[in-house]
Amino acid sequence: MTSAALASYSLTAVYSAMGVYLFAFIAFTLDLAKRSAESPLAVVASPVRVGQMSRVGGTAVLDRAPVATAPVRRPNRFERAAFALTILAWVLHVVGTVLRGVAAHRVPWANMFEFSLTASAIIVGVFIAVQAWQNLRFLGAYITGFSLIVLGFGTVGFYVNVVPLPPALQSYWLVIHVFVATLGTAFFAIGAGLSLVQLIQTRREAKQFSGLKFLDTMPDAEKLETLAYRVIVVGFVFWTFTLMAGAIWAEHAWGRYWGWDTKEVWTFIIWTIFAGYIHARATRGWRGSRSAYLAIVGFAAVMFNFTIVNLFFKGLHAYSGL
Repeated sequence: MTSAALASYSLTAVYSAMGVYLFAFIAFTLDLAKRSAESPLAVVASPVRVGQMSRVGGTAVLDRAPVATAPVRRPNRFERAAFALTILAWVLHVVGTVLRGVAAHRVPWANMFEFSLTASAIIVGVFIAVQAWQNLRFLGAYITGFSLIVLGFGTVGFYVNVVPLPPALQSYWLVIHVFVATLGTAFFAIGAGLSLVQLIQTRREAKQFSGLKFLDTMPDAEKLETLAYRVIVVGFVFWTFTLMAGAIWAEHAWGRYWGWDTKEVWTFIIWTIFAGYIHARATRGWRGSRSAYLAIVGFAAVMFNFTIVNLFFKGLHAYSGL
């Protein structure tokens, strides 16, 4: 099978994934509407053992008995359908991305179109995977909507035919550096989504507005902040490795570790923003809205790096393919 045919099949799979993502986005939106109609008491009770004091021979003893229950929300049919559709769309998405790589005989992230495919696939994949750690399906509309936008811009504005790699990209560091950077981006995207919900939840808890009743089915602002912090720390580890790997690759390709190229500078700026976020929150007591805003600014810098820097700034990292 020719490379052109494989590239065509890849694009068909990507378009199919976009269609399924659209249905998943609609289902997640309907889930949020359904949550708004739910009573806060419409939960499934799960047993929680709490302490009860008694006395034995004049000594206080803590008895443990199942005397209370903790509320656990039961997923509705829209949430279940939306998540199933997200998995199906992601499978089609990955198939399209892999076919593009097979057509090009290399990893599929050498230009902006290919990076759009790979980055959005990894973001959705990380979102699916983290459900084993924490139920974050309330971010489903955000994740599927974000992926639709990225794929839309990628296929319409950034599409290019399969071409050979530029000499500077013909290195195993292309696999390591870009893949790890994309993993970091995925965790930053989820952290930004959690921070956005945190800001809305904070204002609702402060009774600044009484709408958006679906927030009653989500964690409180403090819990959301903790989840965002943990996710962003993971992303920061990947981004730190990205910065280091990029410097090593630059030395191999151009004979210097650092050259103040625009892409290098913005990668360092992103690292500085998230380092400041982690440091300020851990040692300066930055809690609440300030940390959430900083997390969102950091992810906005990542997106600026991917779009504006790649498209409008010239330099050694100008590999948009356009």
